[in-house]
Amino acid sequence: MADDDKLSDVEREAVKQRAAELKKQAGRKGGSKKEKDRQDVLETIEGLPEPDKAIAQMIHEVVSEIAPDLDPKTFYGFPAYARDGKVVVFYQQASKFKTRYGTLNFDEPANLDDGEMWPTSFAVTSTADAVRKRVTELVQRAIS
Repeated sequence: MADDDKLSDVEREAVKQRAAELKKQAGRKGGSKKEKDRQDVLETIEGLPEPDKAIAQMIHEVVSEIAPDLDPKTFYGFPAYARDGKVVVFYQQASKFKTRYGTLNFDEPANLDDGEMWPTSFAVTSTADAVRKRVTELVQRAIS
């Protein structure tokens, strides 16, 4: 394997984290899977540093209100929301990759299509009312 084909330390950690998530989910007993997954998301958000924590909490509130049919789950350590097991939207926290902003991301099941090219990732730097409004609009469109 060439050096270019190797995973970075961050990517390797993400793979390990995803494996741990799947192992944790498989080893649970009792209670509903949806409630346990929701608790995992809340614990993930609680463990984030600011401003990621506030932004992830705002996104969680919006998704829970606007799209209660989406199932919260963790996805490579990100708070995510899925329909029929497929992630629709997730928040990639800045602190995970030491970037200057976190991103609100939409996966393929999201209904954001607009012609031949459209954005699927949005930088989020605050929880201001205008940001919350835009997140709400995007989530509504994604689940339409």
